Amino acid sequence: MAESLHDTLPLPQRLALTYAPARARQATLALFAFDSRLGQAITQASEPIMAQMRLAWWRDQLKLAPNLRERSDALICTLDPFMDESFSLSALIDGWELLLSEELTESSARSFASARAQAFLPLRRVLNAPDDADAILRHAQQWALADLASGISDVKERSLVLDLARDANETMPTLTRVMRPLSVLSGLSRRSLKRGGRPLLDGAGSALTAIRLGLTGR
Repeated sequence: MAESLHDTLPLPQRLALTYAPARARQATLALFAFDSRLGQAITQASEPIMAQMRLAWWRDQLKLAPNLRERSDALICTLDPFMDESFSLSALIDGWELLLSEELTESSARSFASARAQAFLPLRRVLNAPDDADAILRHAQQWALADLASGISDVKERSLVLDLARDANETMPTLTRVMRPLSVLSGLSRRSLKRGGRPLLDGAGSALTAIRLGLTGR
């Protein structure tokens, strides 16, 4: 089950996950896989209505007790530790839905990044991570914006998101090892921004950066 979900992750998240300590790996995988599934619902839908229907299905599932959810979906099962975090996970769904609008605005980009970043707070609670919530949000929001920018082809929208990401590009507090995957993603994001918003993993240099971040957290 875990292996099949691992294979659905984008490469940066897949690499970052390898640096999660054993006790944090399953919950971090669940969050990464859920976020990835929502992104796929948006990017792979032939029509916006199809994406909205899929997002609505996830909202309905999160309203149910774990034993009443669609257990044939491996991802549903891995979300069991987040049973008390349904509100926050539903907010992540709302954030992804913002990308279905015809034009990405500064307001919708900020709201998307905020929703994606906020999803790391349930992970913090599930893992009982000692990190400050604001520190986690700063790391996660920077990653959310840089990752969004790297996938946008529209020049105007991409420039808008890159400007927002650069505004958030500041010295970051060091996170503890239990949140190490987020440190990796945040560090790769800062590297991406310095290179004009290139993909987070774009060759040997980014791979070496990920290894350093994974081993040291900085």
